[in-house]
Amino acid sequence: MLEIQNLTKIYKNVVANSNLSFTVQAGEVAVLLGPNGAGKSTAIKCIAGLLRFQGEIRVCDFPNKSIEAKRNFGYIPEIPSTYENLTVMEHMEFISLAYKVDDWKPKAQGLLVRFEMMDKVDKLGKELSKGMQQKLSICCALIAEPKVVLFDEPFVGLDPHAIKELKDLIGEMRAKGSAVLISTHMLDSIEELWDKAFIMCHGKIAAIRKRSEMEQNGESLEELFFEITEGKEEKA
Repeated sequence: MLEIQNLTKIYKNVVANSNLSFTVQAGEVAVLLGPNGAGKSTAIKCIAGLLRFQGEIRVCDFPNKSIEAKRNFGYIPEIPSTYENLTVMEHMEFISLAYKVDDWKPKAQGLLVRFEMMDKVDKLGKELSKGMQQKLSICCALIAEPKVVLFDEPFVGLDPHAIKELKDLIGEMRAKGSAVLISTHMLDSIEELWDKAFIMCHGKIAAIRKRSEMEQNGESLEELFFEITEGKEEKA
């Protein structure tokens, strides 16, 4: 489970995140939505442990910067960062050793097959296209089978086959009880995936909705998103 309580991040005199509080439960796919400048990227970096912040972030009941939390956490950034002088398979081996993944080779091969990368196993990180680097980043993050997974704009740069496989994997992670958080501003990319939505605006959570509630009330996530982001206020 991912739990955020009163997350606040201030850059000098600019409040990027103001008292964000939300949770993603086990077996739940949540989406963090908002226009450019809403504060999503800052929140993502705080959750991933890349920024200092005020408040509390817990992964599987551990502080997010602790070793215990990191063992259960997978992060796929918007801009992939690979090791230039490691091959694709060496990336998978390195991450597997770091996370102490048992019998890692079949797991690595399974992920690489799904993302059509077996013909790239001997390619260096610096030789891969951005799309291939994104696929490798996903494979590296998922080989340890994390219980909490954070995606930042995961579909950008992926080909249609990779998008389908990633959506299938997200569904499989949900079925296995993982908590998944996807940050995006592309509503159509997550239309069929989400169970809970958090809409951000001006550094705050403007609304929280469950899919079941919206369907019962006849609400549209797209309409709610534009209602909020075009200037109307709503309390979460």
